[in-house]
Amino acid sequence: MPRNIPALALALAPALLATLVAFPTQARANADAVQFGEKIHATAANPVHDAVCFFCSVDIDQDAHVTGDIVVFFGDVHISGIAQHDVVNFFGDVKADDNASIGHDLVSMFGGVRLGQDVSIGGDMVAMFGAVHQADSVTVRKDRVVQPAWLFFIPLAFLGCLVVLIVSSVRASRRRRWMMMHGFPPPPIH
Repeated sequence: MPRNIPALALALAPALLATLVAFPTQARANADAVQFGEKIHATAANPVHDAVCFFCSVDIDQDAHVTGDIVVFFGDVHISGIAQHDVVNFFGDVKADDNASIGHDLVSMFGGVRLGQDVSIGGDMVAMFGAVHQADSVTVRKDRVVQPAWLFFIPLAFLGCLVVLIVSSVRASRRRRWMMMHGFPPPPIH
């Protein structure tokens, strides 16, 4: 009997695959925006729940609300209105105009953060390896973590110089051994 189980599984696999293809489940994305290379623009007439953007930017008008999260890779985020949840940006800038609001956390990696007058952040603000420019009236309800770019780039430059030094030393050593083995430079002919 154990020999028939793999044969039965092989016989039923095409039927299972055909059933899954014939009756696909629909993705539920009410007002979600996912873009690659094209700007996402949230307005009062064009609301957005979650915004995910690769190599593009997200722009929120003053009268617009983004009710979900905003995640951007290699682009900018410009908030004039309200972002009700998290704003996460990698390798781009985050700009919040005067009286803008971020409901939860603001996270920026390798990019700048510019916050105008009376900007409110309901959670943490984390800015890693980028510059932060903010007005005195900015409110961050939880923790602020700001690590300047030099904390990343100076050790990286030191490591790069160390690698260059090791590679050049190894190459010079190999060159000297090769020259000694082949009698280079050749002795002068009299």
